[in-house]
Amino acid sequence: MAYVSALRCRECGREYDIAPQYTCEWCFGPLEVAYDYEAIKAAISPEKIAAGPASIWRYADLLPVDRNPAVDLGAGFTPLVRADRLAAELGLGEVWLKNTLNPTNSFKDRVTSVALSKALEFGFKTAACASTGNLANSVAAHAAHAGLRSFVFIPADLEQGKVVTTAVYGGNVVAIDGNYDDVNRLCAELAGTYPWAFVNVNVRTYYAEGSKTLAFETAEQLGWEAPDHVIVPVASGSLLTKIRKGFDELHKVGLLAEPPEVRVSGAQALGCSPVATAWLEKSENIKPVKPQTIAKSLAIGNPADGYFALDAVRQSGGGLAAVTDDEVVDGIKLLARTEGIFGETAGGVTIATLARLAKDGIVRPDERVVAYITGHGLKTLDAVSPTVGPTATISPNLDSFHAAFDPSTITE
Repeated sequence: MAYVSALRCRECGREYDIAPQYTCEWCFGPLEVAYDYEAIKAAISPEKIAAGPASIWRYADLLPVDRNPAVDLGAGFTPLVRADRLAAELGLGEVWLKNTLNPTNSFKDRVTSVALSKALEFGFKTAACASTGNLANSVAAHAAHAGLRSFVFIPADLEQGKVVTTAVYGGNVVAIDGNYDDVNRLCAELAGTYPWAFVNVNVRTYYAEGSKTLAFETAEQLGWEAPDHVIVPVASGSLLTKIRKGFDELHKVGLLAEPPEVRVSGAQALGCSPVATAWLEKSENIKPVKPQTIAKSLAIGNPADGYFALDAVRQSGGGLAAVTDDEVVDGIKLLARTEGIFGETAGGVTIATLARLAKDGIVRPDERVVAYITGHGLKTLDAVSPTVGPTATISPNLDSFHAAFDPSTITE
């Protein structure tokens, strides 16, 4: 049973019935799911959660879905890894990495599982989305699992690996000559034309709630304690705002004893950094940009939740940074070299931002820090392939090996 009381406008506060609707009819503000937290508090407990599935659905009481079983490929409850070697390199104390080992290798499986579960409740037969790649993978996979038809819309210049790992599920993959914002505009028109569940348009209100599970898992894996500081990659801005909402909800329902004082910081690539730019300019205005970055999964030039992400960073005392493509590649390699975790370009943005904010004193050595790695590096091999390769190419004999590697340096 979902403990949902209404949909509520994040701008004017007006409430609406539960429906596939994302925008307030009065002020055009975005709608958000409102819950009966007192009822959840009476129903939920650490013991009940621990007895649940090893997936996002262990937190079903805090998700807006009635359907059982849900559209579930096993997303969630991914590792929280202590990163002492990374911390030492950055001059920090306690650093953790929330790693992404989901069915299609990105955090998008969390939001898609919730969105398509709700879409089935509403009776939709077709799932659709606008995507920079990871969501396309996830919607195609979950739609195939649920027996839904799918249409996913992507920029035509998307990494080939993401195209292949979407098309393999047999749905419709539509490449658009344009960037993500062009794709998204078309999908908004299509959502008004066809009775389809566009997970990040008309079902977005429910879809976004899946991101909260990253906060829920972090707190549970830390022994039901909140971290001091989190670093979150920013594309639309929804992930950052929902992680913050997740920590707040845990206190509202009694799973965190103290109000969480989590500082929330955001990470963007310099070639698509409208939220970070507003932060650095101390502006309330987020100016749309044309994306030009290797971090294509974050390449949203007109972020729908940008203002709310900016507000969350300011209210929590966090920071924002925009890092270059070279820093992104360095971040990917640093994470892999120190912790054995291969993140996609969004992960490189997160680690490069963590390094920048640590250097600037915004992330402090006395804090417990969690960085969110939201996609696997196999999705974006092109970003690092020019800078990595064999250490040496030799003939198959011992002399050739010793010519390449001085035996005195490799005895241990």
